[in-house]
Amino acid sequence: MLQTSALVGTLKQQLKASGKTYADIARDLQLSEASVKRLFSENNFSLHRLEMICDSIGITFTDLIEKMAQQQQTLTQLTLEQEKEVAEDVVLLLIAVSVINGFSFDDLLKQYDVGEPECVQKLAKLDRLKLIELLPGNRIRLLVSPNFNWLPNGPIQKFFQEKVEQDFFRSRFDKQNEKLLVLNAVLSPAANAELQRKMQTLAHDFNAIMKRDAQLPLTDRKGTTMVLALRQWQYSLFNNYRKK
Repeated sequence: MLQTSALVGTLKQQLKASGKTYADIARDLQLSEASVKRLFSENNFSLHRLEMICDSIGITFTDLIEKMAQQQQTLTQLTLEQEKEVAEDVVLLLIAVSVINGFSFDDLLKQYDVGEPECVQKLAKLDRLKLIELLPGNRIRLLVSPNFNWLPNGPIQKFFQEKVEQDFFRSRFDKQNEKLLVLNAVLSPAANAELQRKMQTLAHDFNAIMKRDAQLPLTDRKGTTMVLALRQWQYSLFNNYRKK
């Protein structure tokens, strides 16, 4: 099932890169657009239909398999030196986070006050860092793995932690698009480890949903941050009451 999801994910990327839409594929397959959307959402393709879609977007089925294999060998983390280079340049960091979230070159220019030459320069740096491949026409191919993470306690994580402390929790979390849960328990190390595994699964789901939504116009999407935290900790005030 994971291989099927990866193959369909690669197919979606190639569809977007070709400039074709679900409506185009529907005409080629002589199906309704709703049926094509359902095929993609359910990862439910026959081999014959996969080959027909590949023909429609101008690649072979073998090409699709090879592209999927290449993506499965993508970057999972930067080195400390690479992260320092990104963290020390706010515009570069902004563009890096944006392209990881599926922004195209046009999206970057529309969303941020960055000129085209500077934007190309920053993308070229990300190409050198192997985060992306900058293609002709300033098209962007993301080279990071679905489980890509910034280094624990690295320069970029520290940068975002500072921003979280300053900005993220300045909210009552009472709006429809906000939620804050604070749960307390006394847990064994095994239970703690189990919850950490579930948090990582949720992080993978977050990335999968992000990639799915990347097909929508930028005007239909809003910047969203999710913070998951788990640690063995209690308020320092309680330490005064701890039995020695």
